[in-house]
Amino acid sequence: MGKVATVFKVYIENGKEAEVSKAIKEKLKPNGMQIEEVAFGIKVLKVMFVHEDEEGSTSFEDGLRKIPDVTEVEIEGESLL
Repeated sequence: MGKVATVFKVYIENGKEAEVSKAIKEKLKPNGMQIEEVAFGIKVLKVMFVHEDEEGSTSFEDGLRKIPDVTEVEIEGESLL
């Protein structure tokens, strides 16, 4: 089929942005990542993966959940490329 871009919102323990970012980069090799402030000092990482359509995004979500100090993971959006 085609390629899909999936963007995840990754909620992390307060103050652990650098450690979590480094772990995600090393273990999962995302195509893009940025830190976004949500409210009152709460920050989330937005992490993007580009993958084949038939591959699905479940493996990326599971991988993100296994990173230490990650508290929640949700899909923000998916788009065909």
